[in-house]
Amino acid sequence: MATPAPAPAGAGAGGAAAASPSPPPQLPSPYAELVKSPSGLEKIILRGARNCCAEVYLYGGQVTSWKNDNGEELLFLSNKAIFKPPKAIRGGIPICFPQFGTHGNLEQHGFARNRFWSIDNDPPPLPVNPAIKAFVDLILRPSEEDLKIWPHSFEFRLRVALGPSGDLSLTSRIRNTNIDGRPFSYTFAYHTYFFVSDISEVRVEGLETMDYLDNLKAKERFTEQGDAIVFESEVDKVYLSAPSKIAIIDHEKKKTFVVTKEGLPDAVVWNPWDKKAKAMQDFGDAEYKNMLCVEPAAVEKPITLKPGEEWKGRLALSAVPSSYCSGQLDPLKVLQG
Repeated sequence: MATPAPAPAGAGAGGAAAASPSPPPQLPSPYAELVKSPSGLEKIILRGARNCCAEVYLYGGQVTSWKNDNGEELLFLSNKAIFKPPKAIRGGIPICFPQFGTHGNLEQHGFARNRFWSIDNDPPPLPVNPAIKAFVDLILRPSEEDLKIWPHSFEFRLRVALGPSGDLSLTSRIRNTNIDGRPFSYTFAYHTYFFVSDISEVRVEGLETMDYLDNLKAKERFTEQGDAIVFESEVDKVYLSAPSKIAIIDHEKKKTFVVTKEGLPDAVVWNPWDKKAKAMQDFGDAEYKNMLCVEPAAVEKPITLKPGEEWKGRLALSAVPSSYCSGQLDPLKVLQG
């Protein structure tokens, strides 16, 4: 399923003439298309069955849109998002690497989300699902500037795929390519912004009884007491050893997002609420009402790789209908089935 790399551009006679530009990378047409956005940044559009589609920017390797077969947007993207490097794009699925939040000495959430990734035309093979036609492989390697602030050589490969039923998956593979024998450690998150109808009508299930670190209380550790997480004020928590499936139930839309994670033990839940929303330049004052971040992550225990070792972490997202029964959603089998 890999596509051939473009041939190198030829030089003129004697090498005097300027080289002609290389042709654009080839994508698995007609399911993936490389286009230039209104901001001038390049993005890949993945097209699935019916009206399902997703958009992935080369800047940040960031998914910014995921639509179901009705053409309904499922991810939140701020109306004030800034598509101008080095600012990170507010919304979609930013990738936090090699640091989540302030859990380290780098800039918040690391640097992967504000670097330009390349299309990977010859990625190492992944298990093949022949039903998946719409996908793209990206790769990030450190620049000389990156090595100054985080002195480790790595290859970060990312596959974004749109399944036949409209499910979205992101598979990350990070390899330590240090040649000096040094291991490195990092924290990580898929900083996923979901679009919801009304945050006060949303509940998150699957994290009951879990221990969490409360970032609003100096990362102090607590145990979740409620039978579900509901939202009445700012929330910024890292749930530890979270289950592989988490459900986000949107009562108003009668929809449940199912978040499935592999290789990522923790889960971050975040909503900035009104005060913090007003303090963010790239976020609307009232937009907190229509977004919720639930983020598969590795925060409490950093991942360590020896030279030559590779880690794989995967996020899979689906949106399924849910219905009311005696005031409750019926059924909530998604967490077991």
